[in-house]
Amino acid sequence: MCAAGQETGESSDVPNDFNTQMSSHVEAEVSLERVNRAGVITLNRPKVLNALNLTMIRQIFPQIQKWEKDEETDIIIIKGAGGKAFCAGGDIRAVTEAGKTGDPLAQNFFREEYILNNAIGSCSKPYVALIDGITMGGGVGLSVHGRFRVATEKTLFAMPETAIGLFPDVGGGYFLPRLRGRLGLFLALTGFRLKGRDVQRAGVATHFVESEKIPDLEKELVDLKSPSAEDVGRVLDVYQRQSSLDAEKPFVLDKHMSDIDRLFSSSSVEGIVQNLKADGSEFAVKQAETLSKMSPTSLKMTFRQLQLGASLTLQQVLVMEYRLVQACLRGSDFYEGVRAGESLQCGQVKSLWHRKYYNKNKYTVLQRGLLPTLGTTDRRWLGIEPHPVGGCFHFLC
Repeated sequence: MCAAGQETGESSDVPNDFNTQMSSHVEAEVSLERVNRAGVITLNRPKVLNALNLTMIRQIFPQIQKWEKDEETDIIIIKGAGGKAFCAGGDIRAVTEAGKTGDPLAQNFFREEYILNNAIGSCSKPYVALIDGITMGGGVGLSVHGRFRVATEKTLFAMPETAIGLFPDVGGGYFLPRLRGRLGLFLALTGFRLKGRDVQRAGVATHFVESEKIPDLEKELVDLKSPSAEDVGRVLDVYQRQSSLDAEKPFVLDKHMSDIDRLFSSSSVEGIVQNLKADGSEFAVKQAETLSKMSPTSLKMTFRQLQLGASLTLQQVLVMEYRLVQACLRGSDFYEGVRAGESLQCGQVKSLWHRKYYNKNKYTVLQRGLLPTLGTTDRRWLGIEPHPVGGCFHFLC
């Protein structure tokens, strides 16, 4: 989830047999087609940067399941339409409006989004995400857990959730702490943006291919005959070797990695802030200023999320994140952050966040969201069991 892609959500009522009988309205939002032996998913909301909504989730998830079982489908490819974005995030406006009124759409969105994230992470067939453009929040969840993620010079990656009173969800607690050093924690807390080849250098993408070559790459992938993951990897490797754009440029954070590892190695958010202020370098001062604009509760939640997630499975992380997001929906920071972003009153809400946090010592959300995750390894996983009504899914924990 992230601040991009804000649009009023549509009805979430979808019949059980919607796999094969899609309305023209739904077809306009996401295209699902078989091309040769490839299942191709196209996110098709370019006017809102392919923002992900519940209707799209309910299209994509069962289709991935179907293709995974289909002997005629060997590979799954996902891409975004419009040329600007793969997917800039979730449909925040619909979620916040629903959350404020107690509409179950908010809970359903996150639960079913995380179910989809898990399906991608456990997909047994080669899953290739062509992240040619803006890829944030929910778009990261649609891509980063797949076997192959292809960035281009147009890719813009970020997990900016702490700026809107949330946390880097969609499995951020799983993939971020597995990046090198303290890079994942740095990206999670600050919302730092990575562009182009740096997305691959950071480990978020597996490959870098120049944008103009993506159509040829896609054609070659769909023309493969019964490809294994190794076959797909070899094709991607060839295209990466043929892409020389920015190859000589160093990783944007190379000169700061030792500082990031040192300054972000504290056992608390407060310790990180103290490290940054004590260091006094231009880089450290800038990061301290960035953190001062974020929700303090979100920062502490994110810190603990990644700390726990480093030793959990993806499924366990998504269980934890579902609990956390439900706690956020019961709080106020998320709604205030989204409202401030829409009205450009960010300074006011940051001040409000800090006054509330330091005056009331806000640990309630953390206790509700994080502490119950301990000892959940023997509990049933979310989202495998279909709900008898409307194509929903149980969250069992």
